[in-house]
Amino acid sequence: MTDATPPADTNGQNPQADQAQGQPQGPGFRILTQFVRDLSFENPKAPESLRIEGKPAIDMGVEMNAGGRPDGLFEVDLKISVKATAEDKTPVFHVELVYGGLFALHGVAPQDIEPMLLIECPRYLFPFARQIIAQATADGGFYPPFMVDPIDFAAIYVARQQQIAGSPAETGQA
Repeated sequence: MTDATPPADTNGQNPQADQAQGQPQGPGFRILTQFVRDLSFENPKAPESLRIEGKPAIDMGVEMNAGGRPDGLFEVDLKISVKATAEDKTPVFHVELVYGGLFALHGVAPQDIEPMLLIECPRYLFPFARQIIAQATADGGFYPPFMVDPIDFAAIYVARQQQIAGSPAETGQA
């Protein structure tokens, strides 16, 4: 037994006390739900496509989309498209996944909202999307299943920002 009194409210002065009371520490987000918005798997040459020799050529695309909602939450979509073709250009498989999440942001400065939504939120969604693609290719008959390599969402974001900054301003015609 101790004679110590509980700590007084510190109004954010003591982060450990705030964290102990369940208050978020610093900027961050909470994922409220995640979901498959769209999933398509094509194996047009089955069963012949399951017997190809060598490794197929892989063409992969990644897109991120985020938007605010009237309730103050944010929807983030991660779209991953993978096309595999044999050496003779025969289609092997094509999988396309749009995996989304509903996020609540807290303590995020206005200038940091976009990077949070287009870097950190997709980083959280990625392992789940990767597993869905692996499972779809395995269910399609491919062994081993296709495993998407880790994605550097920060590099994609920076490259996109540089592309926007480098493109000339569009002018309208009167």
